[in-house]
Amino acid sequence: MAGIGFILRKLAGRDDLTGIVAGYLFSAIISSGPWLFTIFSLGALVPIVSQFISSEDLAGFRLIIIYNFSFSLVLTGPLFMVATRFLADRIFLKESDKAIGLLLGGLLTVFIICTPFAWWLYFSFSEMSLDIRFAAFVNFMVISAIWFVSIFLSALKAYVSISGAFAGGLLLSFVAALALAPQFSLAGLFWGFSLGLAAILFFLVARIFSEFPHDIKKPFEFFGYFKKYWDLALNGLIFNLAAWVDKWVMWSAPEAEQGSFGLISYPNYDSAMFVAYLSIIPSMAFFVFNVETRFFEKYLLYYRDIQKHATFDRIQQNHNSLLKAILDGARNLTVLQGIITFTIIMVAPSILELLGVNLLQLGIFRFGALGVFFQVMILYLLIFLTYFDARRYVLSINIFFLISNFLFSWYFLNKGFPYYGQGYAMAAALTFGVTVVVSFSYFKRLPYMTFIAHNASVS
Repeated sequence: MAGIGFILRKLAGRDDLTGIVAGYLFSAIISSGPWLFTIFSLGALVPIVSQFISSEDLAGFRLIIIYNFSFSLVLTGPLFMVATRFLADRIFLKESDKAIGLLLGGLLTVFIICTPFAWWLYFSFSEMSLDIRFAAFVNFMVISAIWFVSIFLSALKAYVSISGAFAGGLLLSFVAALALAPQFSLAGLFWGFSLGLAAILFFLVARIFSEFPHDIKKPFEFFGYFKKYWDLALNGLIFNLAAWVDKWVMWSAPEAEQGSFGLISYPNYDSAMFVAYLSIIPSMAFFVFNVETRFFEKYLLYYRDIQKHATFDRIQQNHNSLLKAILDGARNLTVLQGIITFTIIMVAPSILELLGVNLLQLGIFRFGALGVFFQVMILYLLIFLTYFDARRYVLSINIFFLISNFLFSWYFLNKGFPYYGQGYAMAAALTFGVTVVVSFSYFKRLPYMTFIAHNASVS
């Protein structure tokens, strides 16, 4: 995301409050667009359409959205990571004419990967009318496609157009759902919601075609990257599994429910965690707008001087500057997310009351906010490890997070309701400690890793 970050920093360079606010706002949309769309859509639509749709159907609607978000992320994660690396390499090698081929080949691959699972989930496993089955299936496919298309957002560097796409999609979703829900009930709500997502998808695809006006070339060339970067693909899968496994474990809780659609859930846990995850949005905006761009400047300088055969003293100086950029970013991000998390924990009852959420979720919500704090910091360090191509290190951390989140969540599930959510928080905290040790050990040894460990000419 560093590319669009530089563009947004120029926007803030107007040296006025409006430019800074606009920069952070656009950063939030770029980094968390689908989440923001869903939050605002649900927040605006549910109170109004509740007069046309039963509370049971609305609960089913929210549950299907959660299913589609979670499973689409897991299924597309490996493709997302490998395609991102392929696109970055093509741009670096000035072969951007292959971007359109990647876009179309990748979207087709997304549909091939997701269709069997989504079809089984909604046409075999679940229990719902045919119109709802099709609406839920289409929603799953559109969300999956948006995850993939989002890898091109940084390359576009067109923050106004991207933000306009999400704003326009939100408005269309609202109008279409209000028009369709009174006549077609839940199916109308679903089609209206999905229509807004589809508009975002089509606009972004059109913008990519405009940015890369080339013929379609080798749409499946990126498949070769799966062999070369298999560990990168695994990282995409395992990180998303690790982030969602505690929710799936909690679906086996005694308080879990099987709704009218036959889908299993634990509403108290799911809702509390969904709200807790919203606290990540300011930090992600800050990361895109400020932290990553400052780091990237030092990162480029470090490797460019090596390519120019700089002296050892110069390389050490660049290495120290790079470490300082990482540490400064970690400090600033810790302070920001720490303040957000502390505030959320202190005023949690008021937040839940404002959102109309059951206060039984209070403990889960607080543990969730604490876990999100550590997960943000884990993600921060993993991104920088990925910059240095430390894929195996990242993979080991992700596997640790997956196993610990599963085991701790299962352990505290068996201890009873007062402990729900503590498993995720403890797993995230422990994984953060491991990530700090692994990442800063790697960063301190960066010259060795650059010249020896990642040097193919050194046996």
